[in-house]
Amino acid sequence: MTTVQNHPTAPRTTADWQQADARHFLHPFTDFKGLAAKGSRIIAKADNIYLWDSEGHKILDGMSGLWCVNVGYGQQSLIDAAARQMKELPFYNAFFQTATMPAIELAEVLAEISPPQFQHVFFTGSGSEGNDTIVRMVRRYWDVVGQPERQVIIGRINGYHGSTMAGASLGGMSGMHAQGGLPIPGITHIQQPHWFELGQGQGLTRDAFGLQAAGWLEEKILEIGADKVAAFIGEPVQGAGGVIVPPATYWPEIQRICDKFGILLVSDEVICGFGRTGNWFGCETMGFKPDLMTFAKGVTSGYIPLGGVLVGDRVAQVMIDEGGEFNHGFTYSGHPTACAVALANIKLLRDLDLVSHVRDDIGPYLATRMAELDDHPLVGETQACGMMAAVQLVKEKGTEPGTGTCFASELDVGMLCRNHCFGNGLIMRAVGDRMIVAPPLVMTRAQIDEMMVLIRRCLDLTLAEVRERGWV
Repeated sequence: MTTVQNHPTAPRTTADWQQADARHFLHPFTDFKGLAAKGSRIIAKADNIYLWDSEGHKILDGMSGLWCVNVGYGQQSLIDAAARQMKELPFYNAFFQTATMPAIELAEVLAEISPPQFQHVFFTGSGSEGNDTIVRMVRRYWDVVGQPERQVIIGRINGYHGSTMAGASLGGMSGMHAQGGLPIPGITHIQQPHWFELGQGQGLTRDAFGLQAAGWLEEKILEIGADKVAAFIGEPVQGAGGVIVPPATYWPEIQRICDKFGILLVSDEVICGFGRTGNWFGCETMGFKPDLMTFAKGVTSGYIPLGGVLVGDRVAQVMIDEGGEFNHGFTYSGHPTACAVALANIKLLRDLDLVSHVRDDIGPYLATRMAELDDHPLVGETQACGMMAAVQLVKEKGTEPGTGTCFASELDVGMLCRNHCFGNGLIMRAVGDRMIVAPPLVMTRAQIDEMMVLIRRCLDLTLAEVRERGWV
């Protein structure tokens, strides 16, 4: 007989928590052995845009948790919504021809705030599950309309669409594809619209490069055969790939190409949705009209897991009128407590007018303050879109603004900078040598000023370290 030990009654120290963590908790995207030797940072509480670890250190959360805490921490209306729903109906499924009121109401509200072509929602538990649903739904759509040979979905190198088998396949990250036999069949990729990496060496303007990068989609369609291509998927702004804001010419040209060949256009809004870019959805900011949109994260501000797919009329009407049973779904599709929190979250976004706040005030202010870093010796370019921004670290600045020579990747300068950020009370993520932030949308100008002081301090510390090591 197994005996379950009670938790210790005496308060645990940070070391106690780290030891228990190392013994039992396998973290995502982690070298387990390395983390066990180092010990995890234990986060104990949060409020507004700040976290506190188990040692009492205050940390400014420049990443909104993981791109998700759009309304900030400690919002009582979301907490109350969860408590009320859990008391009344904590869970019921959407199988067996049943539904719950929060799921129905949330579907109505999502149709209201999304672009007009979206009137239907398929709920999942996460963005990864949403993108798995995309694969199933896109291929089912073409099967129903009598073109079952249209199976291939095109994504982008360095795109991110989750870490499930289908999600990781849709994404174009080589490190993920190296494990697990990915990508799965029927998924291929084109290069990303990353001007700093791919465009500056050609002497192209950003707009000219945007057209070139979009043209890679047409080349891939012709290579595969248009009658075999089902869809193209992309993030309006590549988030986990490094906050890569495409040139203004890129998405309209992608739209033109998809329309020309009749393929479905999928916008992954898991990061860009719910005000992050200054509109409800990133496709509105970038000027294109997708057929399907994946969402998660900001729909509940991360307070509870929820994801889904907004299904445009082109696909929805075929699936409803001719598709028969769609053999796909999840236990937690339309989870009533998650949907109740999402409703409270969207109400709060509206009540605080956060989408306009990002578009008209705090987003432009963040972009202005980030651009001030362009004078730093380590900075090759800065980019910003709404409440997302990136700083490209370089070994040597170029002669033209926004250009430069990168460090050798094995030096891992971005991780040096990230360590200085953590050590100075700031969460700023490193993607290679690209430092990124995506702060909560409730941030004030004074808090952006506070964050910028920390960022510049950490850049200075990183510069001093790379100079000491003889890397510049």
